[in-house]
Amino acid sequence: MALFSKKDKYIRINPNGSSREKPQAKPEVPDELFAKCPACKHTIYQKDLGSNQTCPYCSYNFRISAQDRLAITIDEGTFEELFTGHETTDPLAFPKYKEKLAQVREKTGLDEAVMTGLAQIAGHKTALGIMDSNFIMASMGGVVGEKITQLFEYATEKKLPVVLFTASGGARMQEGIISLMQMAKISAAVQRHSKAGLFYLTILTDPTTGGVTASFAMEGDIILAEPQTLIGFAGRRVIESTVRETLPDDFQKAEFLLEHGFVDAIVKRADLRAKIAKLLEFHGGGQ
Repeated sequence: MALFSKKDKYIRINPNGSSREKPQAKPEVPDELFAKCPACKHTIYQKDLGSNQTCPYCSYNFRISAQDRLAITIDEGTFEELFTGHETTDPLAFPKYKEKLAQVREKTGLDEAVMTGLAQIAGHKTALGIMDSNFIMASMGGVVGEKITQLFEYATEKKLPVVLFTASGGARMQEGIISLMQMAKISAAVQRHSKAGLFYLTILTDPTTGGVTASFAMEGDIILAEPQTLIGFAGRRVIESTVRETLPDDFQKAEFLLEHGFVDAIVKRADLRAKIAKLLEFHGGGQ
């Protein structure tokens, strides 16, 4: 009932009515007040999504920013951001790439497509990385690769577990081969961390695709995924045209990958923090 008791707050009046003789005040609902669920197609009052940004009808997880992910995952006030200040290069002199970077930095408040640092999760000190699809679809360029590599190197030196939330459209085409080289660089750092006997947990969020999937996203000791997450390397149409077969409707969804042994568990967003804490405790990380 609160929606109707505060009409002036939620409904804008458009003075340019459709009447030719006399302009009529036309009610207009703000775009930011409601969201449409991509999965079940329900229209949802934004406040009903809650802090986890989850559809109340089908539990679809809306994409959230790195800052929002941080807020629902770590112990409040424990995050220390590390490995900032790297300059993103433009090796191909790609048209308008620098302008696009400047715009997306201003929009997201991030320096690049991954946030890295130290945090505590239920008291467990952890090296934490969160990729943000709002930053050029969390594509993997040279700085993304360097920040994640440094995160693993620091965790290896300090004997810390690594928790990494992945989300990506793949390699960043504006950086060409430099982007693809990050797959091997990060994977080498992951191996050194593993050889030191340390725990690495990946949480796949929507979407996790391309070179990120083909490297560090699938190298965790334990791999979790949020429900209905898109996970894959090449796109559906590319694969179908190559194998000349029609793929299942749920192909490359987290549920399909769980069934076929590519992920260890699917965890609802509301339960992720508790699950991460339990895994960190079980593997003796970061105390």
